[in-house]
Amino acid sequence: MNEYKKHEALWTLAFIGMSLGNTLIYTTQYAMIAALPIIIMTMYGGGDVEAGLAMTFFQIGTIVTRPFAGILIDAVNKRRLILGITTAFFLVMSAFAFASALSALYGLRLLHGIIFASATTTAAALAALILPAARKGEGIGYFALSTNLAMVIGPLIGLLMIEHFSAAELFGLLSLFAALSIAACAGPQLPDTVILPQKRDACTLSPSAFIERSALPPALIAGILFFAYGSVLTFIPLYTKSLGLSSETSLFYACYAGAIVITRPFVGRIFDHFGPDYTVYPGLLCFAAGMALLGQIAGLAGLIAASLLLGTGFGAVSPALQTLAVRSAPPARAGVATATYFWSLDISVGLAATGLGIVAVTYGYPFTYGIVDVIVIAASALCYALWRRTCTQRRKTP
Repeated sequence: MNEYKKHEALWTLAFIGMSLGNTLIYTTQYAMIAALPIIIMTMYGGGDVEAGLAMTFFQIGTIVTRPFAGILIDAVNKRRLILGITTAFFLVMSAFAFASALSALYGLRLLHGIIFASATTTAAALAALILPAARKGEGIGYFALSTNLAMVIGPLIGLLMIEHFSAAELFGLLSLFAALSIAACAGPQLPDTVILPQKRDACTLSPSAFIERSALPPALIAGILFFAYGSVLTFIPLYTKSLGLSSETSLFYACYAGAIVITRPFVGRIFDHFGPDYTVYPGLLCFAAGMALLGQIAGLAGLIAASLLLGTGFGAVSPALQTLAVRSAPPARAGVATATYFWSLDISVGLAATGLGIVAVTYGYPFTYGIVDVIVIAASALCYALWRRTCTQRRKTP
């Protein structure tokens, strides 16, 4: 631990391991999102409703588990916890190959959601704890990049495997990723000050035990933003298909992730040196501009330009809000603060799939992206400004 502080090291073996493990875990999920609907329709004889239920069961697992995961992280030995969770993750991923009925598949998706929420919350909390305080914004930005990369890699793997191989071979590959996540997350040595639970007041079953109040403002603001992001995550393939650009969907996500990769080193350092306002406000502006453009596109050039704006904006805002949420809590509550942040995102993305889906069906995708999402982003900017103003006034109050 002394070496972390002395050299202000960012890319330690432990941080690289957590980032790699997080990438592998998220890659399995994004591969499943892309491939499971096809598997359910071709192998199980299901339709759109049955395919959607697979995602619903997963979301139920994540939403129910997040708050409990936060308490567990802060209460036990974190190295043993991440070892146990990633091992369970491997077992569940391996079991998908043996699901002979839809009911078994839904049960596994529920377990998948429970373990996924526990694993990703633990990895994110550990990554935040091992980062030096002076570089926390930059470090969390890089860690969030592991999720963004998985968003591009995962669907590509899922679709290619289903196209050229069998579902069993896809599940075998994803099980291998899960096995590698065990070594990545649990392999590196971590200092006792990080892995051992810190002394704190006795835990009581009250809302404050599950939710970190100090992390709520940035978590809720991020939740509003992720409501808009949910439309990008869910409806872009359908939107590009309606425009006759289905073959360019992968290019959209690749450009989106590329913009995040290129800008991430700069936005992290800006956050650490100048403060969150210098990344959040420009990021929200870029994200809103990208949504507005997305609602007006007619060809490939507009699609790529929109993806670059969206990636730049989202890549600046999302890690900044996550850093603010984690930094607002004491180290003893890092797990609960992380869980509070991700819980808000889980709920928002789930609501977006339904709420914005209804808007898209009723008024069309251009209206959804160009009008509704821009209004949602403006609302998140207003909430952020009011919260920051409140924080400033509190600091000035003697």
